[in-house]
Amino acid sequence: MKDIHSPEHYPRRILLAVTGLSPQIVTETLYALAIQNRPPFVPTEIHLITTSDGAKLARAALLHQDGGQFHTLVSDYPVLREVDFTESSIHVIIDSNGDALPDIRTPGQNASAADAITALVGELTRGEQSALHVSIAGGRKTMGFYLGYAFSMFARPQDRLSHVLVSQPFESHPDFFYPPKNPRRLSTRDGQHIDTGDAIVQLAEIPFVRLRHGLPENLVRGSATFSETVSALQRSFALPELVIDMKEKKIHCGGIEVRLQPQMFAWYVWHAMRRLKTKGDDNFLHWRDIDPRDFMRIYRGVVGELSEAYEETASQLSGVHKDEEIMRISQEKNAKINRILREKLGSAAVRYLISSIDRKPYTRHGLSLDASCITVYE
Repeated sequence: MKDIHSPEHYPRRILLAVTGLSPQIVTETLYALAIQNRPPFVPTEIHLITTSDGAKLARAALLHQDGGQFHTLVSDYPVLREVDFTESSIHVIIDSNGDALPDIRTPGQNASAADAITALVGELTRGEQSALHVSIAGGRKTMGFYLGYAFSMFARPQDRLSHVLVSQPFESHPDFFYPPKNPRRLSTRDGQHIDTGDAIVQLAEIPFVRLRHGLPENLVRGSATFSETVSALQRSFALPELVIDMKEKKIHCGGIEVRLQPQMFAWYVWHAMRRLKTKGDDNFLHWRDIDPRDFMRIYRGVVGELSEAYEETASQLSGVHKDEEIMRISQEKNAKINRILREKLGSAAVRYLISSIDRKPYTRHGLSLDASCITVYE
């Protein structure tokens, strides 16, 4: 049976790596993925994230017209000839002033690296028709950590994480980039000769926990800093806390402000008040059992009894088709509020949603959040 999440089946296949002073990990990983792996994963494009010094080394060692090892690898293994890898695929980390970083040593430089890596991983995992393979073999240890962490936060089912393993004495040898089709003899620092035909290059796939479901949709869709993404995930595991500020007409879910239009705010507050006043699941109501006067009392306090909005809603609920209007408002507000909560809170929204119980046509709606987690400020 075909695995629908097998990365090799996706039309856009991306290899992403961090590199530093050892650009060899790019060709080694590419060789292991496309030539050694079964089934092979042949990228359609390669991206590197590195410092300005690392970018110079990568351009010279991999992409130079005279002896660039990426071009040599493609010449040896034509299956790679369609792989898109150019200088524009090398992403240099910049600091808060917009200057390229030559190295990553200070806390500020580490923060810039974390943000740059997080933004790039978020961007490369945005399309539905792509599969991302990330290698954490190169660069400074902090870069590999940030890349692995960011990948865990954004990875989809088809994405993979690995580390390339190269046998001794070829590991870190400055002239070894992959096992060439025609073996070569290399010299070691102690004057010994080694044959590239004896080199073993293997890919160690790394298991990881996928946390993407815990991110708010606005972070998944747009760029976010490393700290923002981590904070969003931490909130998804925190204890729920709903705070309603009636004076400011705001709700806070786990410390995050969620803005709602006046009628939706009043509707959500009405559900919260029912949760506070009832036990068990008695706060869950079928739309036919809703007394619109309860909702209107709260709505009046939000917009004012003399407001046009209040008079319009009161007129709708007192008309000859009152039941239909209650059903429409109920379905509409529940859906809109839940969508806003999911966009703002990610998986943490599940504790604050207007939930449903029982089967149609007897479905009832209400807050499942425990009353002890709700605070209302008048």
